[in-house]
Amino acid sequence: MGYDLIVKGGTITTATDTYVADIGIEKGKIAAIGTNLAVDGSKTIDAKGMRVIPGGIDVHTHLDMPFMGATTADDFVSGTTAAACGGTTSIVDFAIQKRGGSLREALDTWHGKAHGKSAVDYAFHMIVVDLPESRVKEMDKLVDEGVTTFKLFMAYPGIFMSDDATIFRAMSRTKENGGMVCMHAENGGVIDVLVQKALAEGKIEPKYHALTRPMSAEAEATRRAIALAEMAGVPLYIVHLSAGDAMEEVRRARERGHPAFAETCPQYLYLSYEDYEKPGFEGAKYVMSPPLRPKGNEERLWKGLQNNWLQVVSTDHCSFCMKAKGGKIGKELGKKDFSKIPNGAPGIETRMMLLWDAVAKGRITANRFVDITSTTPAKISGLYPRKGSIAPGADADLVLIDPKKKHTIRCKNLHMNVDYNPYEGVTVAGSIRDVLVRGERMVDGGRFVGRTTHGRFLKREPKALERMLS
Repeated sequence: MGYDLIVKGGTITTATDTYVADIGIEKGKIAAIGTNLAVDGSKTIDAKGMRVIPGGIDVHTHLDMPFMGATTADDFVSGTTAAACGGTTSIVDFAIQKRGGSLREALDTWHGKAHGKSAVDYAFHMIVVDLPESRVKEMDKLVDEGVTTFKLFMAYPGIFMSDDATIFRAMSRTKENGGMVCMHAENGGVIDVLVQKALAEGKIEPKYHALTRPMSAEAEATRRAIALAEMAGVPLYIVHLSAGDAMEEVRRARERGHPAFAETCPQYLYLSYEDYEKPGFEGAKYVMSPPLRPKGNEERLWKGLQNNWLQVVSTDHCSFCMKAKGGKIGKELGKKDFSKIPNGAPGIETRMMLLWDAVAKGRITANRFVDITSTTPAKISGLYPRKGSIAPGADADLVLIDPKKKHTIRCKNLHMNVDYNPYEGVTVAGSIRDVLVRGERMVDGGRFVGRTTHGRFLKREPKALERMLS
């Protein structure tokens, strides 16, 4: 029996198993796994000595997004090219409802941004900013179309922030339609008071972005979000958790039996408040929300990943250049006022190899690496087992890592459309050699060779967490 393609002799590494085998691919799906699969004229990829893992799934990206008077530097073409080169084969981006507008209009807008412009497969969360009782049923229609997660904000007053009643209304609806609420948990009202106080005192430097967003503001909002979810009787997913104090709230909720889940991001594992103290305006590179935390906090997050108090590592990729580029305003917008610096940082291309370096250093196992970057994101998002697994019937989304080939992260070698990289000069333990998305090679020998029209919209299954927990 011939296959379209055989990946031969790699060390297959999943969230639970590690073994050497061949993978036979037909029509974009894994058709067989075994030893010495007959070639019979099939194309082959020699994977001997390589780690073969399921493609990374980044469930938190912001491509072609207008925010704070600017628009992200990466659109779906550049962002998904970078994702593929970094070993990520599926993303979940965010469609944004306009205040007073419908959820349908927002989804149509983001379909227009992504359709025919993505190298990897993609899905959407819906950012909800306006949800009167008359609009709640719109959530059901989106769930039917495979948009099963709804992000609400406890931060950014006047832009995204929702009150507790709106949050509870959305949560209550997900109990009926099988969706799930994703929460940006920071106390936006308190933060706004602290920001205005700092500005009144002439404190305008980037570091005050962090100093006006204390860890306790994240912990309080996380605790409150969990309480609302408990009252509604629904699961909750906390996005981009940065503070150990907030993680403790998630851990305690899980210990008492509530299905609370949380992601963290590489920036909170590898960077710290010290980066805000860099001279001049350099600290603006690291202005993101929540902000970077003091040294030592990252050790708490690593422990959380090791103990499953945190379940996912995504990126919150939200790239703004430092200086205006291609007609797009950069972070220099906030040179005289830290509160005007567009919040966000690039990371879609560097996530996987930064975390593989953690495997090499013994912080996490290779199986746990796959779990937090691919398998659990797929399960929580309603994409498993089509994504996040290496098994017959799954999409042939595969990444071949050369564990012996170190490389140094340099902005000039990356594919993200941004003029800096937060991890410049960091040397990591491995390199990505090959990437397949539904059996089509996107990366060959570390070079992008794919089509930026290959990606497809992913309709996700509702009630994903119910199946995951059953």
